[in-house]
This record gives sequence, C-alpha cells and structure tokens, in this order.
Amino acid sequence: MTDVAKAVEAMKAKFNPSAADGLDLVFGFRIDDTKNFSLVVKDKTCELQEGENPDAQVTLVMDSETLEGIVDGSTDGMQAFMGGKLRTEGDMMLAMKLSELFPS
Repeated sequence: MTDVAKAVEAMKAKFNPSAADGLDLVFGFRIDDTKNFSLVVKDKTCELQEGENPDAQVTLVMDSETLEGIVDGSTDGMQAFMGGKLRTEGDMMLAMKLSELFPS
C-alpha cells in the first residue's frame, strides 16, 4: 500500500458520521498530480473511491507529504492552503467541512 493510500485510509478511519447527517457531498483529491480519489459523503456514510470523480463539488490538490501531514495532524490544512501547499478547485467553502467530517 502506498503512503498516499495509507493516508487516505487513515483519513477515512477518522470519519465522524454524526457530522454527515443529511449531507450528500463528493470531495475529490488530486495528489502529486497523478493520484486521484474521492470521498463520497452521504447521510452519515463515507465511501472511498479511487480515480477522479466528475461529481466532486470541490477538489483538493496537494502533494503526498502535505496530505500525510494533514491526516496525521502535523500540518494544519488552513496553513497549507495559505502557504500554497494546498489549493482547491470548485466550492472552497465545502473544503472547510472536512475538519468537521474528519476531525484530528
């Protein structure tokens, strides 16, 4: 399992179902411009999918080191964004929900 796959699995393990009550969202992730996956959050469930999802309302673009740091808590997502290590495509406000859905 790659480091990116491990980080994604660790993120999914932190999922907070109560924060997803009534939601129907797709978060896309593009890591190192080569690896794509999405998290489909729908009414208290979270499904991990490999590959790009055309239904993603927001896609987060970063390198694998930034992803690993955000997931393990050593990197603050907002600081990564402000520092240019993380960018969003689509509805940036949805990206803010990730900290509620996947708390550290």
